Amino acid sequence: MKNNFKLVTLALLALFVLAVISCKGTGKTEVKQPAFEFSVSGLNGNSISLDNYKGKVLLLDFWDTWCPPCKAEIPHFIELYSQYQGEGLEILGVAFGREGTEALTSFIAEYQINYPNALANEEIVNGFGDITSIPTTFLIDRNGNIYKKYVGYQDKSVFETDIKALL
Repeated sequence: MKNNFKLVTLALLALFVLAVISCKGTGKTEVKQPAFEFSVSGLNGNSISLDNYKGKVLLLDFWDTWCPPCKAEIPHFIELYSQYQGEGLEILGVAFGREGTEALTSFIAEYQINYPNALANEEIVNGFGDITSIPTTFLIDRNGNIYKKYVGYQDKSVFETDIKALL
């Protein structure tokens, strides 16, 4: 019985480590290139494209409900959106929806996410460089150019510094 407990504990620990590794990234990178002209379906059924954000600073976050680092960043995005939306900041969450649309909608309500979210499609994932780790977030300037790419969890201050530079 004692050995079974150890095996179960080790198996759970291994699963946790794999989940963290799959979500963990390498930091931020300056990109300085035009953003991919995307079109995704919002959770309310409306079409959302890069054109919707012309003249605005856009934080485009690729995430999902099962990803611990993604969950840790969401409160930062909620605060940043509340604080800087009036100055021209927009945030769009692009969720992979691995657990289904219903789970995604429930998650958004539970976390009280105040910015729009859409479902990822193959076109946007490939257009932004085949997203292989989440969270992956892009900061896009008012002219539609990628200013920075962030892979993995980032502190609020990292995003805020870069957002302020563009506002």
